[in-house]
Amino acid sequence: MGSLRDDDIELDSEKQFALNPRERARILRKIDWHLLPFVTVFFLLSFFRSLGNATIAGMTTSLKLTGFKYNIAAAVFFIPYSFAEVPSNIVLKLCRPSRWLPSIMVAWGIVMTLMCLVNSYQSLVIARAFLGLTEAGLYPGVNYYICLWYPRSERSKRIAIFFSAASVAVAFGGLLAYGIERMDGIGGLYGWQWIFCLEGIATVLVATFSFFYMHDYPEMATFLTEPERLYIVDMLKQDSSHLSSRFDTRFIWQAIKDYKTYVQILIYLGLLVPGYAIALFSPTIINELGYSAANAQLLSVPPFAAGAIATVIVGIYSDKHNLRGPYIIGGALVSLVGYILLYCSVRTGPSYVGACLAALGVFPTVPVILAWVGSNAGGDLKRGVVLAMVIGVSNLGGVCSSFIYIDPPRFHIGHGTNMGFISLSIIMSLFAMWNYNRLNKKKEAQCLAENITNDKGYEFQDMGDASPLFR
Repeated sequence: MGSLRDDDIELDSEKQFALNPRERARILRKIDWHLLPFVTVFFLLSFFRSLGNATIAGMTTSLKLTGFKYNIAAAVFFIPYSFAEVPSNIVLKLCRPSRWLPSIMVAWGIVMTLMCLVNSYQSLVIARAFLGLTEAGLYPGVNYYICLWYPRSERSKRIAIFFSAASVAVAFGGLLAYGIERMDGIGGLYGWQWIFCLEGIATVLVATFSFFYMHDYPEMATFLTEPERLYIVDMLKQDSSHLSSRFDTRFIWQAIKDYKTYVQILIYLGLLVPGYAIALFSPTIINELGYSAANAQLLSVPPFAAGAIATVIVGIYSDKHNLRGPYIIGGALVSLVGYILLYCSVRTGPSYVGACLAALGVFPTVPVILAWVGSNAGGDLKRGVVLAMVIGVSNLGGVCSSFIYIDPPRFHIGHGTNMGFISLSIIMSLFAMWNYNRLNKKKEAQCLAENITNDKGYEFQDMGDASPLFR
C-alpha cells in the first residue's frame, strides 16, 4: 500500500486522528523496517563481547587465569557498565539518538578491537572495565529509543525482536568462534585474540554506517509522509496521556523516589543473574558435561537459537494479549525447571536438556519485563531514567553471575543460586501484578468521583504515572 489516502485518515472534532487498523499496522511496519534492523544489529554486536567463547578457545591458558581471575575479569565489566547507564540515558534525552548511540558503538568497538593486544591478566581486567564503561549506554538507550516511536501496546514485540539478537549472538558467536579459532597463529595472535579483533572491527564499521542512516524521532522521520508523521505523533501523545516530554530535573527525582522502580529492579535482577550466567558459562557447563571444547562451542548454539525464536513468539503474544506479568512468570518457571534438571541430573542427556530449558525460559522474559517497565513509567524523561535504573542496577547481578560457577563439574552453587533468583523474580512479579491492578482501580474511582476525563490531561502533565489518567 502507498501513502495515506483521504478515506483512510480523518480529523475529528478534537483534532485527533482516526485511522483504520490496516493503515495503522502498515505505518508501524514501515517504522519497523527503518528502525529495528539498526537496533537489532547494535544489540547483536554488543553480545559478541562475552568472554565465554574466548575462554574455551584458550584464553584462560594463555593468560594463566587460575583461581578467581577469570571470574574477576568477567565481573569488573558490570561495575562501570551499571553506573554509567542513567547518565547515558539523560544525555540521550538531550542529544540526537543518531549521534549518541553510534558514538557508543564506536567507542566500545575500538576497545573490543584493542583487546586482541591483551597479554596478561592485568591488561584483561583493565580492558574489560573500559569495555563496560563504553558499552553502558546502548541497552537502556535502545529501549528508550523504542519508547519514543511506539505506543505501549506495541513495544514488547519490538523489544523482543532486537533482544532476540542476544540469543542469536551467543548462538552465532559459538559458530563464529569455532571458525575464528582456526586462525590461531596468524599474525602472531592466538585464536581467541582474533575473536576480539574481528568482532570489534565489525562493530566500528556498523557504527560508522549508522551515523548517516539512523533516524531520530517521528517528527523528523523523512521516510514518513506528512499525514503519517502527524498520525504517529498524535498516537504517541494520546498513549502517554499527554504527559510532559520536556527536560526537567523533577522527572529524574520522580524516577528515583518511586518505589515501583525498585520492585521492577528486583524482578529484572532475578532474571539477569541466570541470564548472564548462561551467556558467560554455557560453553563451560557443556564442556564439563564431557564434550570437547570444539563440540562445546557447537552445542552451545541450540539453546540460544531456541531462545531467540521463543523470545520473538512470547513478545508477539504478550502484546497481543496486553499482558506482561503472566508471561514473565511462565518463562521463569520453564527456566527454573531447566536449572532443577541441571542441579539434580548426573547424566549428560538430561543435563543438556536442562541447559536448553534454562535458556529457553529466561531469554523471552527480558523484553517483556522491559516493556512492562517502560509502559508503567509516565513521561519521556522519567521513563528514560527508570529504564536506565532498572537495567543499570540489575546489571550489577552480572557481578554475582561471574562468581557462582566455581564448583565443577556439577556446579551446584551456580545452579542453586540461579534457582533462588528466578524464584525472587516470580514472587515480585506476582506482587507487581497485584499492585498495578490496585493502583488502576484507585485511579478509575478517582476519575469517576471527580469527573476527570481525557480532555483534562494537560492539567496533570507534570505528574508522570501518578496522573489519574495514566494507567
